[in-house]
Formats: sequence, C-alpha cells, structure tokens
Amino acid sequence: MPGGLVALLDDVSIIARTAAASVDDIAAAAGRAGSKTAGVVIDDAAVTPSYVTGLSPARELPIIWKITLGSLKNKLLILLPGALLLSEFLPQAIVFVLMLGGGYLSYEGAEKVMEKLGGAKHGKTVDDVIEDPAAFEKKRISGAIRTDLILSAEIMAITLNEVAAEDLLTRAGVLALVGIAVTIAVYGTVGLIVKMDDFGLHLAEKESTFAQKLGRGMVAFMPKLLTALSFIGTIAMLWVGGGIILHGLAEIGIAGPEHWVEGIQHGVSDIAGRAGGILGWLTFAGLSAVTGLILGFIIAIVLHKVLKIGNDDEAAAAH
Repeated sequence: MPGGLVALLDDVSIIARTAAASVDDIAAAAGRAGSKTAGVVIDDAAVTPSYVTGLSPARELPIIWKITLGSLKNKLLILLPGALLLSEFLPQAIVFVLMLGGGYLSYEGAEKVMEKLGGAKHGKTVDDVIEDPAAFEKKRISGAIRTDLILSAEIMAITLNEVAAEDLLTRAGVLALVGIAVTIAVYGTVGLIVKMDDFGLHLAEKESTFAQKLGRGMVAFMPKLLTALSFIGTIAMLWVGGGIILHGLAEIGIAGPEHWVEGIQHGVSDIAGRAGGILGWLTFAGLSAVTGLILGFIIAIVLHKVLKIGNDDEAAAAH
C-alpha cells in the first residue's frame, strides 16, 4: 500500500511538472505571438473610443463592456475553433489567410493616410444624428463588434502562424490566452481613455489648485492622446501589414522582396555599429510600412476607382 501511494504521488508529481512546463510553453509562445499583433491592437485601441462619441457619459462603460463581451465571443467561440480546424486540416492555407489580413491592414492604413492628405472619407462616420438613443447605441455596438471580428481574425491568424508547429493543446492554449489578454488590454485601455476627460473635469472642480491644474491638463491632453494613438496605429498597421506580405511572398516562393529588405536592414546594422540593432529593426519596419502603404494605395484605387466600392457612402455623406 505505501509503495502504491508513493508510486501514485510520483505519477502526480510527473503530471504536475509536465503541466507546468506546458503552461510555461503556452505563456512563452503567447508572448511571442502577442508582440506580432501590436499594429492591430494599437489601431483597435485608437478606433474603439469613437463608438461612444455622442452618447451619454453614463452609457460609455456599459457600451464598452458589451463590445468587450462581443469581442471575447468573436475570439473564443468563432475564431479559435476555426483557427484550430484550419491548422489541423489545412495548415497550408494559413499563409494565404495571413496575406489576406496583411492586405486588409495595408488598405486600412493607406485609407487613413489618404484621408489625412485630403482624400474622401469612406465608410461610416461618428457624426450620425441621434434620434433614438437606444437604437443608435445598439447599432454602434453591433458595428463595433463586426469591426472587432475583422481585427480579431487577423490577431488570431498572426498568433496561429507563430505556433503552427506546436501540438493542438498548446495552439489552443496560446490562441485563448492571446485572445483574452488582447481583449482585456484593448478594452481596458479604451475604458480608461473615454473616462479620462470625466475624471479630469471632476478634478477641475476640486478646491485644490494642483487638482484643478491636473484636471484641466487631463481634459486638454485627451484629444492629443487620441490623435497620437491614431497616428501610431496607422504606422503600426502599415508596418505589420507590409511585413506580413513580404514574409508571405517568401513563404510561397517569391523571396526576392523580403531578401532585398533584409539586405538593406543588415547593411544599416553593419554601418551603425552599436546602434545597429535598433536602426536595423527600424529600417526593416520602415521599409515594411512603405510596402504596406504602396499595396494599400493600390487596393484602395482598385476598390474605389475601378470597382466603385465605397463611393455610395461617400455620396451619402456629402448630402
């Protein structure tokens, strides 16, 4: 009996160590995959506050909470099972899914650049007239969740590509961990952002001179923060989108563009000496962003000028 108990405890300890190692592997893989989704995450955090613009401050957090729940459902109930099935039965399609997402990110980034340069705005705006607040809120939430589905699909595809060689359990664990972590990070940040001006106004009403200055500073800082997030998000989308396209082309046998960019990166690194690492990375990121911008411009021209997609929205907005 004691021998059996000792054997059982030994088996339990082995299982525990194996489980701990598996958790460490999942956490490490999730960290690697999560870093590759930076462009999508930043853009998501920059875009989402617009969905509560024009609504009652009392409804801001409830709306963000509903969008958060929708985002978790997108990732865990729709995209995670789909990604696992894809990786299990058609793994060769992952690179094409990634390239499709890279093209989308490049297009979105290029659209924002074109709008900043004075081009027409396409798609939805946040300046709708609010006649029925409840219906308007429901429409905003459903629109945000649809947009989240597209961005979440790219996040999950990037993550899946990073762990494609792992076993099924590890893939599932990493996808779930990244999905939950990204959702909490994005919408937690959004919640803080949309409430920053309210907190600033609250401080501005205090008797303390310091609190008043801090409050007014927070209110004044909000528009600058959103502008900065939008700018960083656009650059990140172009960089990530262009990088995905370059790597995807190499994966399907067209390695020339990626090798050319890597050659310039290594050349800058060699010349820069101690600063070579960071300058080399910046060179690769910059050239990837240029690639994404060029591709995005081409996609936008084809969609809006050749296929005439999005022009109805533009005409409606003009009226």
